Amino acid sequence: MTESGAQLFARLDARRCLKDIEPRLFPEDGGPDHGEVVELYGTEGTGKTELLYHLLCRCVLPVATGGLEVDVVFVDTDYSLDMLRLVSILDSRLNAARSTGSSLAGSDEAALRSCLSRLLVVHCSSSSQLVLTLHFLETSLSSRPGLALLLIDSISAFYWLDRCEGGASVAKQEEKLNKCAELLGRLLRDYRITVFATCHAIRRSYNGPSCSSSSDYDRPYLCRPWQRLVTHRLLCSRQEAANNMAAPAGGSKEQRGQQVFTVHCTSSCSRTKAYRSSSFYVIDGGVRFI
Repeated sequence: MTESGAQLFARLDARRCLKDIEPRLFPEDGGPDHGEVVELYGTEGTGKTELLYHLLCRCVLPVATGGLEVDVVFVDTDYSLDMLRLVSILDSRLNAARSTGSSLAGSDEAALRSCLSRLLVVHCSSSSQLVLTLHFLETSLSSRPGLALLLIDSISAFYWLDRCEGGASVAKQEEKLNKCAELLGRLLRDYRITVFATCHAIRRSYNGPSCSSSSDYDRPYLCRPWQRLVTHRLLCSRQEAANNMAAPAGGSKEQRGQQVFTVHCTSSCSRTKAYRSSSFYVIDGGVRFI
């Protein structure tokens, strides 16, 4: 059966806006809107994946627990998705909600299964597979108006492989990621989803090997079409040992001794850029903001 224009607009309007996915990360009223892309950027061990789990859980948890209750597609290109860790965080959030009197229907297991039913996981082992995944994702988006978020961990997984396969030609090196950006742009425009993607920081210094400034790692290096899609950039870093105090004075026992991570957010979706900095640490129950 063909879909009328009115039916199409009604379905697209039903897709959840994620501007309030995590107010502590983004500038005031500056969270990601329909059709926007958030890049989580940083070196290894700076909390990007834990932050991604936090956002994922926020989306699939029921409204009664403070969640958004939307469907999520998680594209795992690093084969690093830890389902046991994800389930542990979800279980902790559900238990915390029950302890505060939230009216959750069914048993603990039923509530957990309901959360996981909103998650679709896809594994990709090459940029060609990522292109095909994004191409066929349109089928899921057109049939599931509750699907509001696409997570990619990570968008830069095949950077070095593509560079090797492309030889000396920059156009060949970037060909597949350019295609991914083109497909993502179409999905963002036609289905008004929100995209979060991690990106591994690499040093691209042209000043010689002796230069080790952090700015060498902070600069974007993926293809221009991808950079044009990004509307919010979360630059993740790990605090130095001397400043690594989650509870400098009078904090809880849970906080003391935890590694602290910092996130600097730059939002460029409006005419003027907006900024925000936040810090968090990670415990068994997931991310905790300071």
